[in-house]
Amino acid sequence: MARPRSAAGRCRRTHEELKTVFPEAECELNFQNAFQLLTATILSAQATDISVNKATPLLFKKYPSPEALAEAEIPDIEECVRTIGLYRSKAKNLQGMARKLITEFGGSVPESMSDLVSLPGVGRKTANVVRSVALGLPGLPVDTHVSRLVSRLEITQETDPVKIEKEISPMLPPSERGEFSLRVILHGRRVCFARKPNCNECILNYFCPSAFKV
Repeated sequence: MARPRSAAGRCRRTHEELKTVFPEAECELNFQNAFQLLTATILSAQATDISVNKATPLLFKKYPSPEALAEAEIPDIEECVRTIGLYRSKAKNLQGMARKLITEFGGSVPESMSDLVSLPGVGRKTANVVRSVALGLPGLPVDTHVSRLVSRLEITQETDPVKIEKEISPMLPPSERGEFSLRVILHGRRVCFARKPNCNECILNYFCPSAFKV
């Protein structure tokens, strides 16, 4: 198969190939609704999905709604999430997020980027996860895996996550942006490691400019 010559071509080919490896692009955080995913994604900053998934069952059981979380005592929230890094600041953000959902958004998770990033603990990555995974809206979350892989594939030279998102988004149909991110993240976790990427097993090695060079 011919190598794609443009950055946009490499972006689209990357997604085409990764669809064959990860046909079901699913978020690895456990959740049942948008509020739970928002909560879990806030907790996932500088933490693994595995550690978050271990903590959220108790958290969701004790605080199943924004109203319950808003009325909780901070030490009680901390106790549920203390196994996660930065748990004290995250506990405060969770309560602040829940209270703002109630006071400004009628207890529901808002859809717009500007509204989402106004919530405590929520940046563009978290907002894009919620939009694309829970709300079915366009969104391209950029984490360390996405940043690393799009750099190695020379899809973009940008290093700032916001600039990466804005440059890559037009290369993909809006409906595919979230799935692209999920698949790239899975590939980064399983094959294209930060150190010693497994290029021999990589389905992208025939066109990746960095293959066997890292």
